[in-house]
Amino acid sequence: MFKWVVVILLIVVVSGLMQAKGSNPLRLGHLPGDLWFRFRGRAYHFPFTTTVLLSLLAWLILRSI
Repeated sequence: MFKWVVVILLIVVVSGLMQAKGSNPLRLGHLPGDLWFRFRGRAYHFPFTTTVLLSLLAWLILRSI
């Protein structure tokens, strides 16, 4: 159960960092492979690379616990 608490806490922290104004140096959501485009006046964002990197980070943390 402790593993899940740690993982949920990390997800909350990472998502908070992504939304903060000071997160620009991390460049999460703006990596090569993350797609941004406009279609009919709407903006769409598909963060493929960021998702893979965050999933890898979560997996490494789970393996170390």
